[in-house]
Amino acid sequence: MLTDCLPLRALLLTVVGWVSREQQRTIEYLIEENRVLKEQLGGRRLRLTNDQRRRLAEKGKQLGRRLLGRVATIVTPDTIMRWHRQLVGAKWTFAGRPGRRKGVMRDIRTLVVRFARENPSWGYSRIQGAIGDLGHQVGRTTVSRILKREGIKPAPERPSSWSAFIKATWGECAAADFFTTEVWTSRGLTTFHTLFVIDIATRRVHIAGTTKTPNEAFMAQVGRNLTDAVDGFLIRHTKLIVDRDTKFTRGFQALLASGGVETIFTPPRSPNCNAYAERFVRSIKEECLVRMIFFGEEALRRALREFEAHYNGERPHQGIGNRAVERPAEPRSTSLRLVTGHERLGGLLRHYRASA
Repeated sequence: MLTDCLPLRALLLTVVGWVSREQQRTIEYLIEENRVLKEQLGGRRLRLTNDQRRRLAEKGKQLGRRLLGRVATIVTPDTIMRWHRQLVGAKWTFAGRPGRRKGVMRDIRTLVVRFARENPSWGYSRIQGAIGDLGHQVGRTTVSRILKREGIKPAPERPSSWSAFIKATWGECAAADFFTTEVWTSRGLTTFHTLFVIDIATRRVHIAGTTKTPNEAFMAQVGRNLTDAVDGFLIRHTKLIVDRDTKFTRGFQALLASGGVETIFTPPRSPNCNAYAERFVRSIKEECLVRMIFFGEEALRRALREFEAHYNGERPHQGIGNRAVERPAEPRSTSLRLVTGHERLGGLLRHYRASA
């Protein structure tokens, strides 16, 4: 009986040996093929998806580190084993609702920073309470940590927002500034300084004066005109925003104060804090002054009067709904043929109206 089994055992050993040799040759071929493919990448890093990492990690764990060292060519055995440990860790880590807390904390950080910047007087507890009113609990220490990371100081040391000041005093604030124009006179090119005031709420502009010498006497007369009890431009204003130009003298400030107007100086080197005035300077220069050559002071004064009338009564302003400051909305014309054009300064300034 034993003798009868020997040929069968020999046959099985032969078959097993042949299969092992075929498997070895297959493995060696696949290893070499992987090396060739890796060489084709030219040293670039191979980027695998999470699913590809998982599949390699599962197969690599079955082989063990020693055999992996012989067959792994795409990544190192240590990398495959690390992927396996991550798979095991992910299996036993309670995911709950993935990313929910992370997303909530990101939103809370955004709200903390927003509340602090929009409300300079709010302390840590006040911000904590505001977030609590929205249905989220956050610790006072967390609020403090978030603000410190963003470089925002505590409430007593936090500067007030300039935009918040403008909004709080909307309707009471006006702004003033100077711009210069070169005029040809009998003495050659002469620089004229023009002072204007703009109502921030309505965008109405008033040319307060033009002079070659903006001295104390000029500023005193301008101050009296602006605060005149009958028709002064600042009669309904309590604050005038100006930059730190020395032409805004102490005497000028005292005249405004006697008329109930406080002079507010912008921070140094901060033109954006007087943005409405700066925007008017750009408008009058681009639309009028740089497109004209002035011979004599009267030519400049005429151009300033015409532009002031155009700016207040004819020119639409995007900041107030794309309409003119002092002109009511025109009734819709039933025909485009009934629209007429009107000119100022020889056609340099134009506006259109519907004819009756």
